[in-house]
Amino acid sequence: MLTREEFQTIYDQGPDAVFALLTLQQQRIGALEETVQQLQQRLDKASHNSHKPPSSDGLKKPPPKSLRKPSGRKPGGQKGHPGKTLRFCDTPDETIPHIPVCCCGCGASLEQAEIVDLERRQVHDLPPLRLIVTEHVVQTRRCACGKLTTAAFPEEASQPIQYGPRLKALCVYLRDYQLLPFARSQQLLSDLFGASLSTSTLCAFTTESAKRLKPISEAIQKALIGSALVHFDETGMRVAGKLHWVHSAGTHTLTHYTCHANRGKTGSDAAGILPKFSGIAVHDAWCSYAQYGCSHALCNAHHLRELIGLCDQGQTWAKQMLELLLAIKACVEQAKQQGKSRLPVLQPIHFEGRYQAILKQGYAANPAPKHPVVDKRGRPKQTPARNLLLRLDQNRKQVLAFLYDLSVPFDNNLAERDLRMLKVRQKVSGGFRTLSGAEAFCRVRGYLSTLRKQGKNLLTSLEQVFRGCPEPVVTG
Repeated sequence: MLTREEFQTIYDQGPDAVFALLTLQQQRIGALEETVQQLQQRLDKASHNSHKPPSSDGLKKPPPKSLRKPSGRKPGGQKGHPGKTLRFCDTPDETIPHIPVCCCGCGASLEQAEIVDLERRQVHDLPPLRLIVTEHVVQTRRCACGKLTTAAFPEEASQPIQYGPRLKALCVYLRDYQLLPFARSQQLLSDLFGASLSTSTLCAFTTESAKRLKPISEAIQKALIGSALVHFDETGMRVAGKLHWVHSAGTHTLTHYTCHANRGKTGSDAAGILPKFSGIAVHDAWCSYAQYGCSHALCNAHHLRELIGLCDQGQTWAKQMLELLLAIKACVEQAKQQGKSRLPVLQPIHFEGRYQAILKQGYAANPAPKHPVVDKRGRPKQTPARNLLLRLDQNRKQVLAFLYDLSVPFDNNLAERDLRMLKVRQKVSGGFRTLSGAEAFCRVRGYLSTLRKQGKNLLTSLEQVFRGCPEPVVTG
């Protein structure tokens, strides 16, 4: 801030000095206004209008802005919904008769009285929970020829004393599917069964199951490589105190996870699917995916969130583009319901014409800077609106892939759902101490996710893993 004396000195130097001062102040004010605008845009970003996850919204959640139109129906179960309720069992495990002892009128004994009516009531409950100990005794017998022959122990009794496959399956289910931390898993097992298991024992169960599941994980990986369409995504995970990335690949029946220190192409190559994949890869616009030679389809849910953010900033073209993408989505869904394999020839041409017109309007509202600032990577720095315009323009085939091929989904929500529980695991239990532990979790979790998609019972399947005959997954 200039003092009066300093300003008087500049004023006395004449108009040129005053003009130079005002010019400098205007430049500073412009730079500050731009900084304030950038900071305000950063503060306005939330999970509903950007790529930020919901966990970053903080305690004060932004007001919901659902793109779904109201259905007009009341909340809750709808008319005709079958519902679920307890039903009488024809073969109860135990039947307890309740016999009246004496007459409620005269008090006479009813021990030999006629039974004139019966009323049944059933109680569905758990059996008493406790560990059972099964002892396996191997016999050695001598043949008449003098040769000694010893029977073999079963797979579950490989050591003099150990936990059985059912308990191991439950421990892996609690830790790797229900995502309970070590302490809570140990407390639950102690409360239910009186079993005191150490942290290392629980870790050993996951390691053992991951080792046994290696052939099945490789079969899932091979099946994904041969699939016509696969969803890909990645998310951060703390391993040994450092940021690693979990790469997911999935379909409606298969899931595969890989943990790697690199998010980009190196990590995807290590996952072993994209380098050999020749189908349609559905993903977000992360640059490393574009380096693979397969066909691509971009997630439009990401675009909708970015368009919502630009609508909040008053960008008219963004609102029109958002409405156009939703209109195309509704048209495609209607065609699918009618059993069509493609839209009429003129309809995609009409939609793409509107798409181009909106892009032209967006470019007019967001022209390229006359004196672009180059970032650290040597690229001209663009505004978020222009970045989105360039992506929608340069990748329009990938953006509108769902318009021309009805088998392509509108978004990549399947991959995001596959990764969501991994973020929950990190919130509840934190990261992994070792990379081997993270890799074991990814393999087991991928198997469980695949089983859940295929409608298999997870506990029964995990028990079979520890018995040496894992439940096979459908890979065709």
